[in-house]
Amino acid sequence: MRRSNAAASWLMAAAMLCLLAGATLRAGQSAPEASLVSEQYFKNIQVLKGMPVDTFFDAMGMFAASMGNDCTFCHSKEAGFRREAFAETTPRIQRARQMIGMMQALNQQYFGGRPRVTCFTCHRGQYAPVSAPSFLIQYGVPTEDPDIIDFPTEQGVSADQVFDRYLTAIGGTAALAKITSFTATGTYAGFDTGQEEVPVQIFAKAPNQRTWIVKLPQGDSYRVFDGVNGWIAGPDSPAPLFTLVTGNLDRARIEAILAFPAAIKQLYPRWRVGRTLIDERDVVIVQGTAPGLLPVNVYFDDKSGLLVRVVRWNQTLVGPVPSEINYGDYRTVAGIQMPFTWTATQTYMQMTITLREVSVNVPLDASRFAKPREFRAASR
Repeated sequence: MRRSNAAASWLMAAAMLCLLAGATLRAGQSAPEASLVSEQYFKNIQVLKGMPVDTFFDAMGMFAASMGNDCTFCHSKEAGFRREAFAETTPRIQRARQMIGMMQALNQQYFGGRPRVTCFTCHRGQYAPVSAPSFLIQYGVPTEDPDIIDFPTEQGVSADQVFDRYLTAIGGTAALAKITSFTATGTYAGFDTGQEEVPVQIFAKAPNQRTWIVKLPQGDSYRVFDGVNGWIAGPDSPAPLFTLVTGNLDRARIEAILAFPAAIKQLYPRWRVGRTLIDERDVVIVQGTAPGLLPVNVYFDDKSGLLVRVVRWNQTLVGPVPSEINYGDYRTVAGIQMPFTWTATQTYMQMTITLREVSVNVPLDASRFAKPREFRAASR
């Protein structure tokens, strides 16, 4: 019997947490200095070589999302309890390697090497691809997914108009200019906490620096962006310390700038506008593009003008993988409307931050945004 999506997500999260804790570490592996790649850090990597560690986990999420199941669907069932078992080859891992080769050959032969055919193209959340037509699809009511890269461009509406309305809705550029920094405290809940709330601290400095410190039971987890570089360190990270690259680095940049959104127009050099629905609400999509990166979609409520969602994609060796952040519970802080909740969803995890207290224009030392130390579990 196929597991439900909710059950599969939870089982995958539990297995992923074990893997994130160091499931397939090489003996004596030291903390990464720059863009550590998969085969330098994990055992038994055969076809996904050369992929940065942060992007590697996006690829693992692609497999889980495509098959509609958790990590141990392909990995050994022991992996959820014995982390070394993630490195063991199973029949499904062998088949997955064959499928990746087939997919890459199709893309090379018919699409010039572009990742147009992915795992999700055929599987779409099913173990076996469907070969027969479905009347539910043909004659049913179509479901519109707002998280799409390609959508019709809305004529007669410019990105500048949408951004100007947003900046006015949250308080105006004059009020925004008065806020140069803020600190916040609140709670974090995610797969790595069993959805239990734990304390979180946030430090942000204009125009684009931000640090999270999540107080996990196993130790502090850091997410840092210093304006140029980004890092993750903690018990829930793929390595004791690693540097963000490509799409994940761009995501950190987006989130840091949106904390001080007066510069939102400068996020990307090119923009286009579309429309869609989120939870039956009309929203405006503004999509930004830049050379060398996949697009980002920024969604604004058509009624209030407020930011409600950001979606971006990270390119992996097995295709584009999305990440989504939803913003809500806007409250007034120093004359500015600020979201007090945001939920981040990726193919291998989901988490929610809820703010409780925010203090603006607090002096922040540069060390708050420095590269964090590598995480080391406390000895027992």
